[in-house]
Amino acid sequence: MSLLSDWFALISSGSSLELHKIDKGKPQWRLGMMFYKRRCLKKVENVEDFPESMSVLDLPELALEGILGRLPPASLCQMAGVCQDLRKRCRSDHLWQNLFKEKWARIVGPLAFHEWQRQLTLQAELGAATERPPRPWGWPLSCLWRFSWLNIQGQPAAVPPLDSLMAWYWALESGSFWFPAQVYNRENGHVGFMLSCYDAELNYDRITDSFKARYPPHGPRTIVIEEGVRWERLRAPPLDTPAHDLHQSDCLIELQPGDHVEVQWRRNKEFPYGWWYGVVGHSEACDGNSRHCRCHSIETVWLEFSQYTLGSRWRRAAINRKSHREEGNEAEGFYGGIRKLRTKEEINIWKRLWPTETLE
Repeated sequence: MSLLSDWFALISSGSSLELHKIDKGKPQWRLGMMFYKRRCLKKVENVEDFPESMSVLDLPELALEGILGRLPPASLCQMAGVCQDLRKRCRSDHLWQNLFKEKWARIVGPLAFHEWQRQLTLQAELGAATERPPRPWGWPLSCLWRFSWLNIQGQPAAVPPLDSLMAWYWALESGSFWFPAQVYNRENGHVGFMLSCYDAELNYDRITDSFKARYPPHGPRTIVIEEGVRWERLRAPPLDTPAHDLHQSDCLIELQPGDHVEVQWRRNKEFPYGWWYGVVGHSEACDGNSRHCRCHSIETVWLEFSQYTLGSRWRRAAINRKSHREEGNEAEGFYGGIRKLRTKEEINIWKRLWPTETLE
């Protein structure tokens, strides 16, 4: 009853709370406040002195946290510009953790965060060397928001800590930070990269809600930049293995026919590895009958890439279960480490990317 009483008092004092429908029909609360003063009032001690000055801060703690937790990022930053108390609340990591998880967690991994921290360290060192501290956080709000009254560039107190989730979120959202990730079917689905996933540096464009992907050079090729990469073609690197290093496979002993895998492959020794989707197949001597199959107990593991036609040199490859490292040659490329796919989600992503025609 106390919560309802404060709630209706808030509404009657000139504030409004509206329920809006956003993407996919998911409801989200948007708080529109009409303040009678330029600042938030602290807890009202004498109601007679302030008969019409009910503050959002007068809400019970649980209700206020519930409201702030339902605000979209831009609205949460708006609330942070109202007063010092709300600024502290709206910059807290526990509010931004859910926002970050909802939008970025699937494609941004620990490697990207470490790279961002490294750049912050370099900026701090550069600022100390020039005796002019850098302002790495002035751009996110000034370039993203249409609210003319919100300009924190001249307000150092409004700038969030550089190691906060709020700053990390807007570093990604603004598009000024290139972060490492992986791209499926690179270069607009080039036939030579179908059902593969390669390392790249990504840059977000909030206007088109898509990304630029910057791929490292392949041998004599220069850096390739692909524009308009959609969210469904991206993922955070599942492993911390650099693109030119061999992944140490830890699943070879357990592999058996029917297992879904990703295999490192590169055209020659100068190229970085890409991850290619395949399935563990039966040996040539096995008829595929589960009652008689012994493929899981022999040393040779056959990898099948059924996106290629029967008879194609890319259709099958054999590796040694016990001594496999990198196998191959300049004609057929080099097969590196193997990663077993253990979730339906990972497998379904590859199936959605399946080519419409069988490859030669």
